[in-house]
Amino acid sequence: MSLTRPPAEFSALIAELRNFMDTVVIPNEDLKTAHDGDAISKQASELRVEALKRGLRAPRRAVSDGGLGLSWEECCFFLEEAGRSFLGPLTLQCAAPGQPDIAALEKLASPWQRERYLEPLARGEIHSCFAMTEPAPGAGSDPRMLKTTATRTDTGWVINGEKWFISGAMRADFAIVVARSDAGVSWFLVDKSNPGFRVVRDIATMEPFNIGGHAEIRLENCKVGPQALVGEEGKGLDHAQLRLEGARLFHCMRWIGLSSRAMSVAQDYAAGRDSYGTRLSEHQMVQSMVADAHINLYAARLMTLDVARKLDRGESIRHESSMAKVFVSEAVNKVADSAVQIAGALGVSEDLPLSMILRMLRPFRIYDGASEVHRAAIAKRAFSKRLSA
Repeated sequence: MSLTRPPAEFSALIAELRNFMDTVVIPNEDLKTAHDGDAISKQASELRVEALKRGLRAPRRAVSDGGLGLSWEECCFFLEEAGRSFLGPLTLQCAAPGQPDIAALEKLASPWQRERYLEPLARGEIHSCFAMTEPAPGAGSDPRMLKTTATRTDTGWVINGEKWFISGAMRADFAIVVARSDAGVSWFLVDKSNPGFRVVRDIATMEPFNIGGHAEIRLENCKVGPQALVGEEGKGLDHAQLRLEGARLFHCMRWIGLSSRAMSVAQDYAAGRDSYGTRLSEHQMVQSMVADAHINLYAARLMTLDVARKLDRGESIRHESSMAKVFVSEAVNKVADSAVQIAGALGVSEDLPLSMILRMLRPFRIYDGASEVHRAAIAKRAFSKRLSA
């Protein structure tokens, strides 16, 4: 195992995290505020104070920067525990879009950008969003269709374009805007207060506990200075791949935790509910759903761990992360769907968290690349490898 600390110390950390989730975070979830972003953000901020007292903080950030400095493999265990709660990732500074934005900026940000954006973002003082997706005919699953433009001027850049379904944008203080310059696709840091940056609306989606919404944004003669360019001009697609590979893996870790909680809730329900003269848990159809759920969770964990270990070894994970993303996104949906089915009418209600968990997990089959797009890419690489053998 890729450990950054002695095994006993890491086990104690995970035990402390599990205790914190079970005794503090999950009991403080309020399903009635599931659609109130301000209330959720306030609650997570309050819980973060207690988390920091317990030594629980940003898992991937270096210890010198105030984080835990965990390896990717260690994060599999940490984020699964954190992901069991709707509030866990936000409380522990490992929620999207902030976490993958931090990871990308740590590798790409200039000294000025680190001071102005990265450090406050990592401390939780400000919030970010990643603005790439566009309305048709712009970029969706295919980033090569990008229509937003960035034109160089004597004083910096002028950005024009439209973005939508930008996660977290409603409460973001700045955006990483992906636009096409003369050199190719590039990244720019744009303050939300910029006069040329306008949030048109929050697009309602099926997800509860949706912190920061999914905004539609319009950039009209949006002027930024030369220091707004992130990394190298024209390397935006490479930067996006760097960001997305880690983001997909973190999503897998978190959603494994949330789906495993759903099945645990369903099993508790089945163990205490009588039907046709016997416990629901004794019916073979229910047992079959529970068994398949645990098989899916086991396989999902192993795939995620394998990709994490490759990342820790510095290997390319483009092919494997695509496969893991497809499998895990579909596996956790099956688990949550079975949990809802086992609990019956109560499962589709909001008296239990099951229907909310299912609604949170369903978009993962689309976010960070739809399953169909990943399958096409996986097959192309497989055929290419065969032909080159």
